[in-house]
Amino acid sequence: MKTLTGRLLAVLTLTSTSLARIIPPNAAAINEHANENGGLKTEGIETLDGVPLDAIPEGRAAVPTDATPLAAAGWTATADSFQAGFPPSNAIDNNAGTFWHTPFGAAGNPLPHYITIDMKTATLVKSISYQPRQDGQANGNIGGHTVTLSMDGVTFTAPKVLGTWRDDASTKTSIFEATNARFVKLTATTEAGNRGPWTSVAEIQIYTTTNPPPAYNGIGGGQWSPTIDFPLVPVAAALEYNTGNLLTWSSYAADQFGGSPGGITLTATYFPGSQTVSQRTITNTQHDMFCPGLNVDSRGRIFVTGGNNAEKTSIYTPSSSAWSGGPNMNIARGYQSQCTLSDGRTFVIGGSWSGGVGGKDGEVYSISQNAWTRLPGCPVGPMLTADAQGVYRADNHAWLFGWKQGWVFQAGPSKAMNWYNPNGAGGQQGAGNRANDGDSMCGCAAMYDAVAGKILTVGGSSSYQNVDATANANIITIGTQGQAPQVQQINPMWYKRAFHNAVVMPNGHVFIVGGQVFAQPFSDDTAQLIPEIFVPSTGNFIRVPPIAVARTYHSVAVLLADGTIFAGGGGLCGGCATNHFDGQVYYPGYLFNADSTRATRPVINSATGEVRAGGTITATTNSAITSWSLVRLGSVTHTVNTDQRRVPLTATGSGNTYNMVVPNDYGIVIPGYYMLFAMNAQGTPSVSRYVYVRR
Repeated sequence: MKTLTGRLLAVLTLTSTSLARIIPPNAAAINEHANENGGLKTEGIETLDGVPLDAIPEGRAAVPTDATPLAAAGWTATADSFQAGFPPSNAIDNNAGTFWHTPFGAAGNPLPHYITIDMKTATLVKSISYQPRQDGQANGNIGGHTVTLSMDGVTFTAPKVLGTWRDDASTKTSIFEATNARFVKLTATTEAGNRGPWTSVAEIQIYTTTNPPPAYNGIGGGQWSPTIDFPLVPVAAALEYNTGNLLTWSSYAADQFGGSPGGITLTATYFPGSQTVSQRTITNTQHDMFCPGLNVDSRGRIFVTGGNNAEKTSIYTPSSSAWSGGPNMNIARGYQSQCTLSDGRTFVIGGSWSGGVGGKDGEVYSISQNAWTRLPGCPVGPMLTADAQGVYRADNHAWLFGWKQGWVFQAGPSKAMNWYNPNGAGGQQGAGNRANDGDSMCGCAAMYDAVAGKILTVGGSSSYQNVDATANANIITIGTQGQAPQVQQINPMWYKRAFHNAVVMPNGHVFIVGGQVFAQPFSDDTAQLIPEIFVPSTGNFIRVPPIAVARTYHSVAVLLADGTIFAGGGGLCGGCATNHFDGQVYYPGYLFNADSTRATRPVINSATGEVRAGGTITATTNSAITSWSLVRLGSVTHTVNTDQRRVPLTATGSGNTYNMVVPNDYGIVIPGYYMLFAMNAQGTPSVSRYVYVRR
């Protein structure tokens, strides 16, 4: 029998202090007619996303919940350079009115710049915070940066933190795996506003912990990357087919969505190759893309609907790095789900968070017609949960899977499953209940074997918030569209989870990360830090090394092109203590040898770049391969990733040349872009090659 005695709990102390600043002053006016616009009338006045303001911990950004700040008495600070009167010691004097600054002048000293703090004795370092200058000026604000540690001040670790901070005066916090160190070095690689070659720091705070990274018996392999800092809270993410870069976004602001003026979205792109993060503000589509429907369409475009601007459609084309506006939906929505169909259209349903409550029946978008069509035969009613907050929550975050003949299978989160037929005026058929599982709002579903029609469902809770999550797990097998699926209840996960994410891996395993035992938005209480992996061959879950940062409400996770997994975000609650402006990359155990050294990866030398259903992919490699798979590029927000699916392939050929016939059914191999992975006898995957399945 599995127990929860071994789980890690991240504990925060809630404050009763008024949190009115979480939502801008204009929020009350914007939400005056909230019943007409969708959502709760209390939004911006008493609640944030349905959560009472006095139940949200106050702060500005998350700090490590198991760490305490160190006093800087006796410490010293050195730097590569400084302006007279602005020495590095100002960064540790506990006075925000003073600051370290590199030499003034347009020429200045070129970047990078660094400041090193000597704490005089070694301690277990868990986090640092950086406060920019507070004099109303911005010159020298740090953008790109790294954090490294040392015991002797000479030999420093590889970066514990890297990434980009946003250009403002707010305090930034970086959390990482606890490491014993005496010296902490912050290196600025860019100036946040590109104003000049300067760096400035008002204060640096260092946090210590008594909890070293624990060693767990029975926990599987793999390891986590350094923390990657973002200039925003990544609440939505999607992979770009032409580069493998990860596009993310928040809302109209980097740290909040409430009281949105509409028409603006802040985005950030993570570049895995260089481990850097860029930022960009999108206004041309006039769309605040928080809480949207999201899919990667049949052309590889990132297709975003609704949310704070509930009727809008925005489309990102990776090949041109360009955003464009699409036609408005017929029904305004927020927290809806959508998926790509076998004929290349996009189906959407649900979404009473915004745009009015109830009646969020299905509609479908056609690329060729560039138009939305209502589907009166696809009612939302059959997929509603019995949520304590009513329809406002009951039609959120549907688990949708495009399938054969243009149909859609809805696996949850309601315990009732359904088939939707988006052809003609639409149709709907009940598909029975998901075994003994109840409603599982903010749980996850992932198609790990599309050829066999296998879907894993895990976790969730009976209502959106203020209830316990479950560890329930089921395997659903779908076949002919419209027919009842088979549902098998399997051994539960090790840990109860809601607000987690599930990611399909190249080998058919499913990686599950984040979430919390008690579903409570904007809280890191009861956070589950230990991920687990579902192994289909055994039907069981294995635990893997813990993540350094809690990933709860508004977190994301997605498979990258090299077979690693990005997990990040959480929060987006303005002046709260659970905003996570960061992410980490998980390197699964299949990338390591038994002695923990890096495994040698097979290489795909060449591969067919475009194919149709029933066509053949020919690939050459540098070594023998035992298995192949296609994994569709993912997009994710609010636990929902309808794009990801794994299509195992059978290979024939001779030598290191392989031929693989793609299933002759677009319901199995939904049109769009896929990652082609080759795996050797050790189970180590190649870096993928992109394959476009054209319809």
